[in-house]
Amino acid sequence: MSFSLVRSCPHCGKGNRIPAGRLADTGRCGACKGEIPPQSEPLDVDDAAFAEIVRDSRVPVLVDFWASWCGPCRVAAPEVNALAHETAGKAVILKVNTEEHPQLASQFGVQSIPNFVVLRNGQVVSQHAGLASRAEMRRWLA
Repeated sequence: MSFSLVRSCPHCGKGNRIPAGRLADTGRCGACKGEIPPQSEPLDVDDAAFAEIVRDSRVPVLVDFWASWCGPCRVAAPEVNALAHETAGKAVILKVNTEEHPQLASQFGVQSIPNFVVLRNGQVVSQHAGLASRAEMRRWLA
């Protein structure tokens, strides 16, 4: 089964399926033909969704590896959310809970959190452990 996100149309409220490779695109509602903006919120993903989004994304993907018990992760969360809004259409922001998906964290050698990985065309281009400012995260995506 392939990943698709159901987003409500901001004009008519109808649900629209957005495939993994189209998260950064502006779409059209199937019902009212109104514009649906690119994904502007971080997406909490599991292993399958992660793999498909990273494989199909035509824009850089920033992955935030985090856990609910992690104080620095809670500090980073508002910056990650703001970055998702700023980079809508230019990047996709994913969140991976390391408690729920330890195999993904292991796949990327995550030993401390928060840990940020930037991927382009499915390949890791950078990885950063520890807190980072939104400006720094934005530079990683540039």
